[in-house]
Amino acid sequence: MTSSLPLPSEPEAVPARLTDAERERALAVLREGAAQGRLSHDTFVRRMELALAARHQDELTALTADLRTESRWSRLVFGSVGAVSGFTVRLRRAWQSERLPKLLLPAPGAYPLRIGRDPANGLRLSHDTVSRVHAELTFQGGLWVLRDLGSTNGTAVNGRRVIGAAVVQSGDQVAFGSISFCLATS
Repeated sequence: MTSSLPLPSEPEAVPARLTDAERERALAVLREGAAQGRLSHDTFVRRMELALAARHQDELTALTADLRTESRWSRLVFGSVGAVSGFTVRLRRAWQSERLPKLLLPAPGAYPLRIGRDPANGLRLSHDTVSRVHAELTFQGGLWVLRDLGSTNGTAVNGRRVIGAAVVQSGDQVAFGSISFCLATS
């Protein structure tokens, strides 16, 4: 007859202590999440405290699970696509720029150049999308400044709508309503 002796129980597996590098990686993810606006200040501070007090990797994982960052490969692919996209925009702008009529900048020191449909303007543009008094071009402090004068259909410089005023230079594309020009010097 065999005696039934109790088998010694196996010791429980104790999770390894967190390394400083693991904790630092989690803190870096939290900092990045806060910088991107994905965490409020209070949430960031609370999670930092929890990360510093964490004893196991699963605690750190829980603190950063909603902030997973893109892999290096993803950043490389998306960065490349962004660069190519930006290049095509610049290429299209350059192509259009050569085909646009030139708008010669007046001599520095001249009176402001008013632009619009009104016959009293220095540059009269008879088009439905151009306001009666649309914009003004002035030379101030060594720079050309284009100011929208509350036009209905807007003024744009290089495809961006002007809110108030914008500094312009030779080679810039300007649009008054749907009428576009390329600025040039004489």
